[in-house]
Amino acid sequence: MTKRRDRRRPRVLYLAFYFPPSRASGVYRARATANHLAKSGWDVTVCAAPLDFLYETIGSVDESLSETVDPGIRVERPSLNQYSWQQDLRDFSRLRRTFPLMARRLYHFGQNKVFPERYASWARSSVARALKLHARKRFDVVVATGNPHAAFGAAWLFHRLTGVPYVMDYRDSWTLDLFHDQPAYPKGHIAWAWEKRCLEKASAAVFVNDALRNWHAERYPEVADRMMVVPNGWDADVISDVFEPAGTPEPVQDDRRPLRFVYLGTLTAKQPVEEMAQAFKTARRHPELAEAELRIHGHLGFFRNSPQSLLIRLGLDEEARRAGAEDTGLRYCGPVAKTEVGRVYEDADVLLFLAGGGRYVTSGKIFEYMASGRPIVSVHAPDIAAREVLEGYPLWFTADSLDIDALAASMVAAGKAARDLTPDQRDAARRHAAAYTREAVLVPFEDRLRAIAGR
Repeated sequence: MTKRRDRRRPRVLYLAFYFPPSRASGVYRARATANHLAKSGWDVTVCAAPLDFLYETIGSVDESLSETVDPGIRVERPSLNQYSWQQDLRDFSRLRRTFPLMARRLYHFGQNKVFPERYASWARSSVARALKLHARKRFDVVVATGNPHAAFGAAWLFHRLTGVPYVMDYRDSWTLDLFHDQPAYPKGHIAWAWEKRCLEKASAAVFVNDALRNWHAERYPEVADRMMVVPNGWDADVISDVFEPAGTPEPVQDDRRPLRFVYLGTLTAKQPVEEMAQAFKTARRHPELAEAELRIHGHLGFFRNSPQSLLIRLGLDEEARRAGAEDTGLRYCGPVAKTEVGRVYEDADVLLFLAGGGRYVTSGKIFEYMASGRPIVSVHAPDIAAREVLEGYPLWFTADSLDIDALAASMVAAGKAARDLTPDQRDAARRHAAAYTREAVLVPFEDRLRAIAGR
C-alpha cells in the first residue's frame, strides 16, 4: 500500500477565486501557476469563482483564456452569496425578501464578527467541497492566492480540519493599501487578527516583490523565515510569436512613418491616466513624434460601468468629439484576447508602462513588455517597486516623476530610440527579460511546494 501511495502524483488544492475565464488582473498568475504545477507532474484541483458571478454579475470574462488552461486541471466552482452585489429584487433570497432588516443584520454580523470580506461564503463553500474531494483522494498541500483573501481563511480552516499544510500567495496585499502606502484597516480591526492567524499556521507565505515581503516581515517577524518572493513573469506560451527571427530588420527604420505608441492592459481609475494623455499630447508637438498615435488596447476598468468615466479622462468621450476637441493622437482600440497580444506587440514601436500606486507595486504587465524588446516609457510614481525589474533593461526611459514635460521628453527619447533600434539592442533587451519567464520564476516555488508536501 505504501508503494502505491508513493507512486501517485502529488496533489494540490489551489484556491484561486479569479481563474479563467475571469479577466481580472490577477488571473494570469493563477493560470500560470496551475499550468506550471500540472506540467511538473502535479494533480491540480482549482476552486474558482462561480461562472454566474463572472458572466452575469460583474461581466468580466475573456473566454480565450480558458483555452490556455491545461486540460488536466480540475476546476471546481463553489457557490458565492452575492448579497452585496444584488440590485434586483428578483435575485433576493426568500429571507431577504421577507425579512430584509434581519437579512441585513445577519450579513453585517458576518462581515464584522466572522470574516471581513464579502467573499467569505465562497471560502466556506470551497472548504466544504474540498473536504469531500479530500475524503476520496488526499490532498498533499493547499495553495491559496489572494485577493480575495477569504482564500487564506479557507486554507487555514481546511488545515485545521485535515492537517494538510498550506501556502499563502500574496498576489495582492491584504492589510496594506498599495495605492496609499499605509495600513488598509484601523488598529484592532479583525482583518489583522485573521492575517496573523493565517500566517502563523502557514508553511510559507509568498510575495511578488521584496518591498511587500519586507513590509510583512517587519510586522510578523516570528514567521519571516517562511516568507519568500516569487515575482510575476511573462507567459511564453502566449506571446512567443512576438519574437522575430534573428536579423529581422527593425520595421520603424524602413520609412519615416508616424510612430506607434501602445498601452496594452486594463486601464483603471487608479492609474495616472490624465498625465499619460497630457504628456503624449505635449510630446506629439516634437517633430520626431509628428502624427504619432497612442493606441490603447484593453478593457476600460474591470466592471460594466467603468468605461465612460475613463473615456472622459482620456478626452475620448462623445461630448469631446462633438465639441470638436483637438486630435491628441489617442486611439482607443478595444479589448484584446490574451491569445492575440502578440499581434499588438508586433505593431508597437514604443510601449507605455502605466501603473498606479507606489513603492509596493510591480504590475504583472511589465514583464510582458520587456519580453517584446521594445522601448518602454514609464508613467508612474518614481519609487514604484517595478524599478527592481526594470533596472538593467537597456530600452527603459523614465522621467522619475509624473511631471508632464519630463514625461513628454521621455516619450520623445523613446521614439528616437525606436527609429534607431538595432537587432543587437533588441536582443540585449530580451536577454534581460529572459530571467522573468513564468517557468523561470515558478521553478523555486514548485521546489518549495514539494518540500512542504513531502513529495
